[in-house]
Amino acid sequence: MVVVAIVAVLAALAAPSFTPLIERWRVRQAVEGLQSSIYLARSEAIKRGGGIVIQKNANTAQCATSAKQEWDCGWFVCEDTNNNGKCDNTESVLQSVETPSKVQVTRTGGGETIQLNRWGLVNGTWLGFSLVPLNKSSSDPAARGVCMSSGGRIKVIPPEDIPCSASNS
Repeated sequence: MVVVAIVAVLAALAAPSFTPLIERWRVRQAVEGLQSSIYLARSEAIKRGGGIVIQKNANTAQCATSAKQEWDCGWFVCEDTNNNGKCDNTESVLQSVETPSKVQVTRTGGGETIQLNRWGLVNGTWLGFSLVPLNKSSSDPAARGVCMSSGGRIKVIPPEDIPCSASNS
């Protein structure tokens, strides 16, 4: 019984030290999901001659965001068959990604949708996201940025380089 009590005390002391590790893991998981979606959307846009959109998930009872640039609830990739720049209920979803819990995903420059043209490039000069542990700032060591240049190169940047800009994309 004494051994069990000692192990319980040691586990209780060690648990807070795992928090940064778990935060880094959650952010990394969200970064990889976002990269995967961008790669898929680019390849599908090239294959289909454009008409691909990445769109943030709508608010639900389990997840609600207050601004268009907040993508905390996740996102999906769809084929924009009517070329209205957004995913409608009748259009096929190619991929759906849920953001890991306790991760804030913010699109630099805002917006609920990202359109990709027939060359697999986004409209505009660059695309950026910041991914941060919940209730932390972009200077937190676990934070990361995902940037896509106008040429289509995707880059993950450290906290000191957030937010994405034309110079670090």
